[in-house]
Amino acid sequence: MAGSTAQTRRVILASLVGTSLEWYDFFLYTTAATLVFPQLFFPSLDPVTGTLASLTTNAVAFVARPLGGIVFGHFGDRTGRKTVLVVTLLVMGVSTFLIGALPGYASIGIVAPILLALLRFAQGLGLGGEWGGAVIMSIEHGDGRRRGFNASWPQVGVPAGYVLATGLLTVLSFTLSDAAFLSWGWRVPFLLSGALVFVGLWVRLKITESPLFAEVEQKGAKARMPLVEVLRTHPRALLSAFTARIGTDVAFYTFTSYIIVYITQQLELPRSYALNAVLIASALQLALIPLAGALSDRYGRRPVYLAGVVGAAVWVFAFFPLLDTRSFPLIALAAIVALVTHAAMYGPQAAFIAELFSTRLRYSGASMGYQVAGIVGGALAPIIALQLFEAFRSTVAVSLYVVAALVVTSVGLAIAPETRDLDISATPAGAPEAELPGRTGPFA
Repeated sequence: MAGSTAQTRRVILASLVGTSLEWYDFFLYTTAATLVFPQLFFPSLDPVTGTLASLTTNAVAFVARPLGGIVFGHFGDRTGRKTVLVVTLLVMGVSTFLIGALPGYASIGIVAPILLALLRFAQGLGLGGEWGGAVIMSIEHGDGRRRGFNASWPQVGVPAGYVLATGLLTVLSFTLSDAAFLSWGWRVPFLLSGALVFVGLWVRLKITESPLFAEVEQKGAKARMPLVEVLRTHPRALLSAFTARIGTDVAFYTFTSYIIVYITQQLELPRSYALNAVLIASALQLALIPLAGALSDRYGRRPVYLAGVVGAAVWVFAFFPLLDTRSFPLIALAAIVALVTHAAMYGPQAAFIAELFSTRLRYSGASMGYQVAGIVGGALAPIIALQLFEAFRSTVAVSLYVVAALVVTSVGLAIAPETRDLDISATPAGAPEAELPGRTGPFA
């Protein structure tokens, strides 16, 4: 059972708007952590150490995301998807607004970076619960033949959020003096989040609950302890979701976050080179991610996903040499092709992970598999890349690290079934997980 075409469109729009705002908030912090926070919150440290400290506070969110996935996943499987999505948007919006109002180290001393880390933790909680709900609502309302395409739209929130966040910070950094930007200019996009969150809430409050969850609720088949049941009945699905995510995250944060550190600190080029290159590449992803999702509906999730894995593994060895040319057109080319490979992975990823789990456990299972991988992948990728370069003074070490993570992802794809044709309909009342329609093979 799926929702009407009109309702499906509203759900996809609500998922896209909400995830775009959540990732806008998230990327504001990630970008500011490399450009602004070292000077404001860690002024007594040298540039490299200050950047490491700032990236460490950034990593706090990745630790919080699995906790958010557990907490909000539990309530998403117990009380419904819609309410949880409203709460996660509020948590993220309020946290981001407060970061924009936070005094620096010069004003309140050590309390400043502590509060910064706590607010980043709250951001992680919100985002941890957001992704699973947005993706699940998209696939549970829509046509089963278009699940890859429908689920790819919440994924578009990543480049959309990046374009919004980086675009605003770039405009402000160009129009303001360095002193003004460091003093108050960087705060404007964070404070703006307080207004934007109302837009997301207005859209989300207009959608209906997932029809598949409503069916589970009507049959009295809701799980009492969803996460416990996921661990008991879907261990291989969790392992596949976790490993399939790692390489995607490592590649993405190397291509979009570490590039800023490398260009500004190692190549000593203006930060606009990195920001504008990634901005252009991210804008292209707005179309490329849904395209990859649609291709996965036709050719399967794993083939499209694996094409991105292979492409990223090859391109990473051209990525840094192109940056080393110090030519902006070639730097932009490096970022564009890098994010084309990421789009091929990221487009089918949402449907692939969500389809591994049954309806009554889908929010908890998909959130857990997706978010735990963020600690190993996204949280550590910029830090490990920075330390590898410092240790070996060579980008080859960074490239090999990315390839190793992509190998892990290919293993995650190999141990999973092709999920495109799996039946994701609701669990019949009283039926064990092994009796789910379409649950055959290694995940039965």
